[in-house]
Amino acid sequence: MIDTPGGRGVRRLAIGLAVLSCLSFFTTAWIFSAVSREQEIVSQIVKHLPESDSEVASELKGELVLQRGLLLLLVIDFVAAGVALVFVVRAYLSSEQSLEDVKVLSSDILASMDAGVITTDPDGVLTSINPRGQMLIGLPHSEHPPHDSAIGHNISEIGHEHASLEEIFEESRRFEHPIRDRDYRITRDGHTQTLRAGCTRLHNRAGDEIGFVLQVRDVTQKALIEERLRRMERYMGLGSLAAGLQHEIKNPLAALALHIQLLCERLAQETDDTEINESLNILNTEVKRIGDVLDGFRNYASINDIGRSPVDVGELISKLVRLLRPHAEKQNVTLKMSAPEQTLELIQADSARLEQVFLNLALNAIAAMPNGGTLQFLISGEDGGIRIDVIDTGRGIPAEIQSKIFDPYFTTRSDGTGMGLALCDKIIRQHNGNLDFETSPQGTTFTVQLR
Repeated sequence: MIDTPGGRGVRRLAIGLAVLSCLSFFTTAWIFSAVSREQEIVSQIVKHLPESDSEVASELKGELVLQRGLLLLLVIDFVAAGVALVFVVRAYLSSEQSLEDVKVLSSDILASMDAGVITTDPDGVLTSINPRGQMLIGLPHSEHPPHDSAIGHNISEIGHEHASLEEIFEESRRFEHPIRDRDYRITRDGHTQTLRAGCTRLHNRAGDEIGFVLQVRDVTQKALIEERLRRMERYMGLGSLAAGLQHEIKNPLAALALHIQLLCERLAQETDDTEINESLNILNTEVKRIGDVLDGFRNYASINDIGRSPVDVGELISKLVRLLRPHAEKQNVTLKMSAPEQTLELIQADSARLEQVFLNLALNAIAAMPNGGTLQFLISGEDGGIRIDVIDTGRGIPAEIQSKIFDPYFTTRSDGTGMGLALCDKIIRQHNGNLDFETSPQGTTFTVQLR
């Protein structure tokens, strides 16, 4: 309940005037009754007075007339006080209604905000929370926030996923400065959300500190966009570098590979030394590996546009499943494909590069299930485009490397170059699409969105 000193003053004035009006009313009634009684008594006395006393009786009646005038004046005062009381009561009711309107407006503003607003006292005990805040921290929505189960509890009791809120609160209280834009992640219904929180001190009109205000916003989509921008920055400007490396390294490397091959043929005729042959094979393998790395870097850094033609994504995935089935069966992996009954529209894309993306995602998924499992391709239409989910039942991606999996040359496999997912991400962006993922210990889902 919001109260103001002005509102309390109006109440006191209204009550005081009401009491004075009542006293005036009862006093007027008493005087009127007394004067009426005196008039009756005087009338009875006058009837029995001799004519010699008529002058005295007239003077007495004159005094009673004066008393009547005073009574009339008192009545007028009473009426005026009543009118003033009416105006004061109306003003009081109007101020109460205005105050209620302000409270309702402030409640509506808080309820309409896209950010969660949480207030606490100086000790961190929750004093209020708007509906958006209840939703973001996972509380059941209540039409009457003061009765919400979180009100009256300390901020440390909200939940372990929101421990960052307590840290922000404690830092703001300890160092006496506002905290802004602290991101933390929670998992809800199997999906990861990014929340951005801040904390400032709460003051009343007198400037006294009465608590803290925490703001919480859902910035999941914004965080995804920022991550995609960071990925784009990783290869912006690498085109000229890739061309230089291709010229300065690839050509000498080709000459080196040619001379190693000639040396192998020469030594094969003159000696059967196993150690020499093994060393030459290692040289050959490593030269080829360097060439593959350069090719991968060139493809990743290339800014050339892709070729586009009508592509049936469902048919492309179906062909890929048939190609992968023998390899998957060796790994005890079951392949599944799910597509809508109605035929999806063709999209303008580079079929060879899209096939490269889905092949790489599938091989990574199979590698993540060394003890077998299920790999599913789920195709669906979405907002005028196509969505493809590549779902595995592997062990998931550890949290400490999730932010690095799209980085060039980052790999956890001894036989990988680390360019697979980086190149997949680039190809999908060249198609004006998105490549994202969600992971848990029960498996990982890579989602490709194309338009």
